[in-house]
Amino acid sequence: MQKKINIALESVPRVGLGKLFITVAFLCGYFFVGCNNAYIEEVDRAGDYDYRPGYPELRVVGAGLVDVETDSAFIDISAEVVYASLVFKKIDELFQSSIELDVQIVDQNEPDRLIQSDNTEYMISDSTSSVVNSQDAYTIKRSIPVNPGEYTVRVILRDASNKRESYRELSIEIPNPSEKRSYLTNIQVFAKDQKASNSLFEAITTYNLSERSDSVRLVFQVTNNKTNEPQTIDTRLLKFDSDTVHARPMSWPDYTPASLPYKGIDYGEFEVLNNSKRILSQPGTVTIEFFFNELKRGNYRFEVRTQVGGEEIYKARDFSVKSPHYPSLRTPKELAAPLVYLMREEDHQKLMSISDPKEQKLAVDRFWLSNIKNTTKALQVIELYYERVEEANKQFSNYKEGWKTDMGMMYILFGPPWYVEITLSEKIWRYSNNFYDFETNFTFRSYKFKNKFYPFDNYQLVRNQQYFSLQYQQGQKWLNGYILKDNL
Repeated sequence: MQKKINIALESVPRVGLGKLFITVAFLCGYFFVGCNNAYIEEVDRAGDYDYRPGYPELRVVGAGLVDVETDSAFIDISAEVVYASLVFKKIDELFQSSIELDVQIVDQNEPDRLIQSDNTEYMISDSTSSVVNSQDAYTIKRSIPVNPGEYTVRVILRDASNKRESYRELSIEIPNPSEKRSYLTNIQVFAKDQKASNSLFEAITTYNLSERSDSVRLVFQVTNNKTNEPQTIDTRLLKFDSDTVHARPMSWPDYTPASLPYKGIDYGEFEVLNNSKRILSQPGTVTIEFFFNELKRGNYRFEVRTQVGGEEIYKARDFSVKSPHYPSLRTPKELAAPLVYLMREEDHQKLMSISDPKEQKLAVDRFWLSNIKNTTKALQVIELYYERVEEANKQFSNYKEGWKTDMGMMYILFGPPWYVEITLSEKIWRYSNNFYDFETNFTFRSYKFKNKFYPFDNYQLVRNQQYFSLQYQQGQKWLNGYILKDNL
């Protein structure tokens, strides 16, 4: 019979944790004195948003699991597709979209060998026209039986209306219960909003989850088939020191190498929010669940290490808690925050300090309408601005919200570049055919190369004092509505 351990953490304040509830004997302790780079390859960060205009926005996460009661193996897949990325047709007062999800499972040891193919059609229907622009996602869950082994899972989503496809690939390993060895599955992350009615834990398909998800569930399986050998399981929840501020103006000095914005995220500086240890004295498979409530914004890693005799196995899952409706903007505070690129710093601070949501929303509206006198034009500008903020979140997110990055700021203010040139350490965005025009060509430099030890693109704008007037002029185009006709 499968064993399950539930570990519930009431809350996670910065200096400690709430009460700990478990269903079996549990020993608390400290482990992992330092970060060992040998384990970094086993850190899972899930996927990104894979945003491409005009294509279905597909997000996928999967895990290989064993049902101990039947000794059967299966691959658990959760897929999300954003409504606004699909083509809807109005049929009989309903807005409908037809999609196909194709799941192909391939043996990693024999890449040409297709183990299984599963194709399913889905009809999405909604009675409200708002679904056409909704940034919410349609969720698809599949559980596909397979034999134990190592697999590549290819997930293809096709919009039946325009035949456009999005593709994701997962690497899945499922242990053989008959093998006399220890094993750790990948760590699955689920979240839910406890304040919402009928809220359920939903799989997190990307590195990011919203702060609105006030309860996080982490699940993994431990297998010990070595008889008469106890198995030690150590877990740790870390919160890393990372940059959280918005991009500084284009004319300001570049960041200094010692500053946190320059580093972005510092994996050497972290706070241990929880560490625990337990010993499994019997062979078999155990499912362990951790519950963390009210995690604050930031970047986290949940680590698991297990040991049987001299064998040691490590798994980890990184995730980030961002704004409540991330990557969308819905609350007055979320709408007010990106206006920092159009407002004086002191005015923006006053706007963000308004505690009443209704008053803050009125202040945001006054800001736009006081600058753009025409209501129709103002609505068009507002829609364009926040559309770019959301697109920046999907394209440039890393350890912080995409709109806060240098690339996010430039994308919001100037729009997508005409051309992009990429070298080993730089990206150049060009907004004209004149490659020598200082005011239409911008260089972003990566001060840390993306690798398994530092997984994020951290491109920062090469700033210059001469950009002061350029950013001011661009901001004025937004505030007088000219942005609708001319970006640069």
